[in-house]
Amino acid sequence: MRLVMNEPVESMDRPYARRWWALLVLCLSLLIIVMANTALTVAAPDMTQDLGLTSADLQWVIDGYTVPYAALMLLLGAIGDKYSRRGALVLGLVVFGGGAVAGSLVDSGTGVIAARAVMGVGAAMIMPATLSLLAATFPKGERAKAIVLWTATAGLAIAAGPLVAGALLRDHGWASTFLINVPVAVLAIVGALVLVPPSKAAHQHRIDYVGGLLSVVWVGALVYMIIEGPHFGWGVKAVGAAVVAGVALVAFVLWELRHPRPVLDVRRFANRRFAGSNLAVALFFLAVFGAFYYLTQHLQFVLGYDALETGVRMLPLAGAVFVGSALTGYLTPRIGMKITVTAGMVGGTTALALLTRVDAGSSYGDFVLPLVILGLAIGLALSPCTDAIMGAFPEAELGVGGAVNDTSLELGGSLGIAILGSVLAGSYSSQLSDATAGTKLPGEALATAQDSVGAGYAVARQIGAQADKLAGQAAAAGDPQQAAQLKAQAGQLADGARQMADAVGSSFSDAVAHTSVVGAVILGVGTVLVGALLPRKGRGAAQDADGEQTPAEAGEPGEPVLAGQG
Repeated sequence: MRLVMNEPVESMDRPYARRWWALLVLCLSLLIIVMANTALTVAAPDMTQDLGLTSADLQWVIDGYTVPYAALMLLLGAIGDKYSRRGALVLGLVVFGGGAVAGSLVDSGTGVIAARAVMGVGAAMIMPATLSLLAATFPKGERAKAIVLWTATAGLAIAAGPLVAGALLRDHGWASTFLINVPVAVLAIVGALVLVPPSKAAHQHRIDYVGGLLSVVWVGALVYMIIEGPHFGWGVKAVGAAVVAGVALVAFVLWELRHPRPVLDVRRFANRRFAGSNLAVALFFLAVFGAFYYLTQHLQFVLGYDALETGVRMLPLAGAVFVGSALTGYLTPRIGMKITVTAGMVGGTTALALLTRVDAGSSYGDFVLPLVILGLAIGLALSPCTDAIMGAFPEAELGVGGAVNDTSLELGGSLGIAILGSVLAGSYSSQLSDATAGTKLPGEALATAQDSVGAGYAVARQIGAQADKLAGQAAAAGDPQQAAQLKAQAGQLADGARQMADAVGSSFSDAVAHTSVVGAVILGVGTVLVGALLPRKGRGAAQDADGEQTPAEAGEPGEPVLAGQG
């Protein structure tokens, strides 16, 4: 193994001495890019009110980050492999931090969307770099343990985002949720330059830029379609994006099959272990992101917790991820990834099935067990999958391997929010329509309330405010008859406000239960598919698409090469 680094080489057979400190830097980098999305879920109400965002604006504030993030990872991962993985990490942190500063300073929806898109470009550099540097820095015997910690960090970030954002929003505006990323990014940059060894592929081949650009087009168009169609209707934009995604995907596959050094050898997907692992990652994050999307809304709107209280109540999930990660680190080498991954997916399906019992009378206690089971499931399933995906790539393509894993994650998350979010919205609107049928509430108010649970409670508050105003006028009226009329009207409106609030809460609770049924079915079917794809321990795990063993998967000598001064 050849080591070329900025510090003296200790031994040709000795791994990098500060590799665990380097892992801390990589996990810190991962933490902020995952938190960038989860923190926004609790900052969204303040941002909507301050900037006057429409529901479409808010959707693109969230997803303006996702499109460049998902679309660019494969190409940027390949560029990082060729030139410098550490350089890609540092540059990504700079871009991400710059986007965060811009996001805190803008005063319009368009500005926030643009800033989030810049942050997405930075995240597309950071995410594959963290995994490729991890794989290049750790010897194969320790890599699975390092990936367990990497995965646990992602689980922590899911719960930590709302917690940190909630704490900031107690005393500061929504801009603080952008600014908190800046000192963390600066710390990660310094840590990367001091603790992370420079790394790049030992063999310098020309990058397949045509294949890379085709991947940008088909992934970007697919994610755009996933966002646009369910939320804004299947009009020209969504259908056009679907056509572009399909054509570009076919062109990408044909080009990669013919290219002597493709940016991604699509033949890898004929490997059952590789294909099953990618499918498991995508399906799991479909369930996790979708469930997180509606659980945070239920905690905030229906149960009435503020942003910080919501973040605190998501902590059982984060703690359970760590426990599940520790379990999979112990179990997977002994019983094989097929069992641990399948068990994790069964656990995720069970967690969603438990959420089907949610109703208007549910309290936070009804959510604790599903959160714990979901966290355990994440810890059990995802680390072995990530390890398998990274192990399928040679040293020269570690950045591409990280990008494949992360693209599966992002596509799954986007699908989860789009599919389950669409089911949630449709079910809530239908349930609310039924719950308010026959009432004397204004039709315009009912139509507004059907838009979202937040809009429903806002309408209830507006009706309540009108009741309070009329009650005040009744108290001040000199004419007893007029006062009686005003008081009666105020009473009717107060009853209407309570009816609306009760109807919104019960309708959203029923929608959560209905959406959880859909999520459980999707993940359950996916569990069967993944279980069928993954080979049993000792069979097929170390074979590529042609049946030949590869060094990366067969455990042969061939530790990752740390090269270059990047």
